[in-house]
Amino acid sequence: MTQPSVGLFVTCLVDLMRPATGFAAAELIEAAGFRVEVPAAQTCCGQPAYNSGNTEDTRAIAKQVIAAFEGFDYVVVPSGSCGGTLRKHYPELFAADAAWQARAESLADKTFELTQFLQEHAKSNEKLLAWEVAATYHDSCSGLRELGIKGQPRELLSKVDGLSLIEGQEAETCCGFGGLFCVKYGDISEEIVSAKVADIDKTGADLVLGGDLGCLMNIAGRLKRLGRPTEVRHVAEVLAGMRDAPAIGEPDG
Repeated sequence: MTQPSVGLFVTCLVDLMRPATGFAAAELIEAAGFRVEVPAAQTCCGQPAYNSGNTEDTRAIAKQVIAAFEGFDYVVVPSGSCGGTLRKHYPELFAADAAWQARAESLADKTFELTQFLQEHAKSNEKLLAWEVAATYHDSCSGLRELGIKGQPRELLSKVDGLSLIEGQEAETCCGFGGLFCVKYGDISEEIVSAKVADIDKTGADLVLGGDLGCLMNIAGRLKRLGRPTEVRHVAEVLAGMRDAPAIGEPDG
């Protein structure tokens, strides 16, 4: 029987800054019985251009992404923000182009954020590798509000032996990253992420988890600047048991 195919949309930040997250995602999807491919033709999802109001360039990027991933049964993204772009915004971009809108909607219908895919399409009751740690989870804005990602990562983490999840009171509050927002409005971004770190401190957790690398890099950077020992990791790395990978923001090796 042929395995269902998954096109892994790696994302720019994972590709350039945190390849371990991509490898963890591929490992988890393959372990669930799917064939994983990473199309060499994939590029940025176009979110920076879209958020800047440059719809012409965003449409050009979207067409390339759609063409690269059309041949797969599923498209999986280890990022709520990039996943939201493919699933929610691509069809909107082609409202005046029926042919491309149909192709965009077809892609959107089979696109899933990683934990959403694992929980809803690769259901398993097996216990995952043990990871003795007290952790807290940050819900990214796009994943939570555009895709409804909330319970899925928590349900998956409940299968990790030894991991205790401590909820922060501000788990759903923005971390201040916001893509280009943190560049254009650095002072405001710093205030927001400082409040996020204060909430993390209150949990007493040793590890911060999340599903969006941009958020996690922003949080890790602020924790490091404040001298906090708290580790930060993408949820995929813990689910895949990648204990040897350094935490986000820590030197490799």
